[in-house]
Amino acid sequence: MLQRFRERAAGFDADNRFFAEDFDELRGSGYLAAAVPVELGGAGLGLEQLLRAQRRLATHAPATALGANMHLVWVQVARFLHDRGDTSLDWVLRDAAAGEVFAFGVSEAGNDAVLMDARTTAERDGDGYLVSGTKIFTTLSPVWTRLGLHARSEGPGQEPELMFGFVRRDAAGVRSPEQASAGLSEGRIEHPGTWNPLGMRATQSWTTRLDGIRVAETDVAARFAPFDGAQPLVLGIFSSFSLLTASVYAGLSDRALELATAAARRPAGDGDGIRLDDPDTGTRLAAAVLDHRASLDAIELLARDVDEQRARDDWFLALAAAKNRVTDEARRAVDVAMRAAGASGFQADSELARLYRDVLAGMFHPSSSRALTATALRGLAG
Repeated sequence: MLQRFRERAAGFDADNRFFAEDFDELRGSGYLAAAVPVELGGAGLGLEQLLRAQRRLATHAPATALGANMHLVWVQVARFLHDRGDTSLDWVLRDAAAGEVFAFGVSEAGNDAVLMDARTTAERDGDGYLVSGTKIFTTLSPVWTRLGLHARSEGPGQEPELMFGFVRRDAAGVRSPEQASAGLSEGRIEHPGTWNPLGMRATQSWTTRLDGIRVAETDVAARFAPFDGAQPLVLGIFSSFSLLTASVYAGLSDRALELATAAARRPAGDGDGIRLDDPDTGTRLAAAVLDHRASLDAIELLARDVDEQRARDDWFLALAAAKNRVTDEARRAVDVAMRAAGASGFQADSELARLYRDVLAGMFHPSSSRALTATALRGLAG
């Protein structure tokens, strides 16, 4: 299955097309319910195991792994709460086991607060909320049936609160942008603009404009004041997103270093590659391997801490630091591979050229390096 994914990845990228065939295989294999406890119909993988699986998937097809990732994030969030005795999102686990597809609708243009506040609005309306606003990088846009999002609710006599909840879109099948509202109980979804990014093209992470979309009261995950980072849901989302996203780029780095090593092992005079015993190539490759080893340890140890429910005073700093370390290291690994491969890697249709473009997306996942620096400085200031 993984080999089929690798063989299809170039076509998805070239055609700027959703990874539908890969997605169908993943869903059919039960992978989208991998983190669901066995008693609720899943495979029961812990976060550390899930990271390794995502890393392996990304080694073969990074965009497929990143696309699946945003569904797995919500499943892991529900698992995070379940393991800590909070069963309020057990329905998410059961839905995932039944084949429902979750998408991550949190990112907003210009919202540096990310989870802590929202520009999207939620208006109280009978049994639930009507949500309006624009989310960006909504991965799995063509296939989701459950969109997890957050929105700010405020009104006369009401203290501002953040509402986290899920929109249900029940019509099955792959949708075009024009069919975005199909299956909604109320309101409308539009996808303004076009999806034509430099890399990770197969994810089809369309901008999503919400207009009066209903979130039923039974689908509300939490309500709390903006910037209240003490909520368990916030740590559940931040840990799941940070570590699972980092695992995708760790897998991409795995593949880049495989390609770098293969290129550097070519005999002297074979094309334009550089021998492994060349001092400059050897030094760069060894440094990349050591950086990668440290990155893997960082995310696996944090995942183990999540699985074992260890207490930490610096969870958010540690998670953001690990995510940024992995994505930065992955870019360096691809650069090393490109230098080792020479002109063959510079061909636009080469796997390495695609990895070179895909890896750049790591800079745009929260928390950013700027936010990480601000967090570190706040800690130093006491």
